[in-house]
Formats: sequence, structure tokens, C-alpha cells
Amino acid sequence: MLIFANEIQTNTKMKMKKSIISFALMLFAISASAQSTARKFVLKNSADGQSELTCYLPKKPTGRAVVDCPGGGYSHLAMDHEGHQWAEYFNKQGIAYFVLKYRMPKGDRNIPLGDAYQAMRTVRDSAEVWHINKKDVGIMGFSAGGHLASSVSTHAEEAVRPNFSILFYPVISMDERITHKGSCVNFLGEERKTNAKLVEEWSNDKAVRPQVIPRVILLMSSDDKVVPPVTNGVAYYTAMNKAGNECTLHIYPSGGHGWGFRNTAQGFRYHVQMLDDLTTWLQHF
Repeated sequence: MLIFANEIQTNTKMKMKKSIISFALMLFAISASAQSTARKFVLKNSADGQSELTCYLPKKPTGRAVVDCPGGGYSHLAMDHEGHQWAEYFNKQGIAYFVLKYRMPKGDRNIPLGDAYQAMRTVRDSAEVWHINKKDVGIMGFSAGGHLASSVSTHAEEAVRPNFSILFYPVISMDERITHKGSCVNFLGEERKTNAKLVEEWSNDKAVRPQVIPRVILLMSSDDKVVPPVTNGVAYYTAMNKAGNECTLHIYPSGGHGWGFRNTAQGFRYHVQMLDDLTTWLQHF
């Protein structure tokens, strides 16, 4: 009985120790976030309230802002590692950061496009209050969110067109033979089967124009089996380069698809290098 009691006491102490450590780590994370983030709040981004914009305003703003479009094949959203987990990274650099929860198209492309346009409009309309330079508002997207971000970059009117783009392993083409089929089906619907012009129109490497499309950085892995790099991200880079637009491309040897903010322990060994590449690019202009 005495041995059993000692075991209970030891286990209890271990559990208490783990709880204390977990609580300390949580406080540290909150404290670290508070060091660079002045305000966090959520705004409704559509009349039905289903689209939302989570705003992270930095303590020391530089005037730059980034609107983020998480990926998910236009069927769902990876809101954490392709969304909220990036807030601290941007706020530390004085960059206001906005995570867009956009609605799924279900064959109606105007739904997510409208949400993205509204997010860009909100940021620019609130620029003075949020200490943002209207001419330094970028858009970022991952996978299908990269298609949405590149669509805004290539198709939007000047009032909501971004000043720069950050595209991670983006879906660019809407030709389902050379891209992620699910994204095509969800974005274009059944019309894609009979309307070749529609497919070409929203294959955003075909929509690049000189001196109009904002500068871009593309980041992806060479072993991506979900969204083929050559016919998507590389195709966009090639079109931008041919048009004489500023463009930068980083291809990592491995990592597959969908790594977002995941670090080495979580499966993406080039996490630190990727952040360094992105930071260097952001400091370039």
C-alpha cells in the first residue's frame, strides 16, 4: 500500500509539473504575441456574415499590410498554418496582417472573388485609422488561396488590386489536366466542361500583362504532387518574367504540398530558409 501511495504521489507531482510547464508555455506564447501585436479583432466581410476578416495590427506599424487567403481546394480553409500562425511573423516586422475567411464558390467564382475584393477594399478604406499606406497593401495565398490571390492580382480593378503578391505553391491554371482538379471543379463549376475561354480566362498565367500586374514572390517545393509546380507556379513566374514584371521564385528540394508555417519538426525542413527568403524579399522594396 505504501508503494502504491508513493506511486500516486509521484504521478500527481509529475502531472502538476507538466501542467505548470504547459501553463508557462502558454503565457510565454501570449506574451510573445503581445510584444508585436497591438490589436486583434474580427470584422464581418460579407452581408451574410459568413466571410470574416481577422485583423492583426502591429505595435510599431511601418505602413505595410498583407491580406492572406488560406488554401483548401476551394472546399475548405487551412486557417491555422496557412493563416493565423503567420500573424506574429508579419507583426514583428511592423506589417499589418489580415486573415481572410472567404466563402466557398461551389461553382460560383464570384463568391470568393467578391470576398477577396471586399477585404482589399476594407484595408484600404481603413488605412488612415490603421496606419496603413494604401499603396503598400499586398495579398498572400496558399494553394487554391494562391489562385484566389493571383486572380485578384490579375483581374481586379485598380482600386482593389494589390501592390504585391506572395504565392505559396499556388494553383494557377484552371486546366484540370495540369493542375489540382478539385480547385477547378469548385471554382468554375460545370461550365468549365463546355467553355474553354472561361478556363483560359482564369488560368492566371494567361492573364499577366506588362506594367500592370504587381510584383510577386513564389515559394514551392519541387516534389509537390498535388499542384504541379511547372504548370502552375513556374508558369506564372515565366509569364511575369516575359512581360517584364518584377518576379522572384524559390523552389525547395522537398516538402511536398501544404507546408505553410510548419517547421522542421512538423515536416518542412526548409522553414527557416523560407522565412529568410521571404523576409529578404519584403525588405527589398
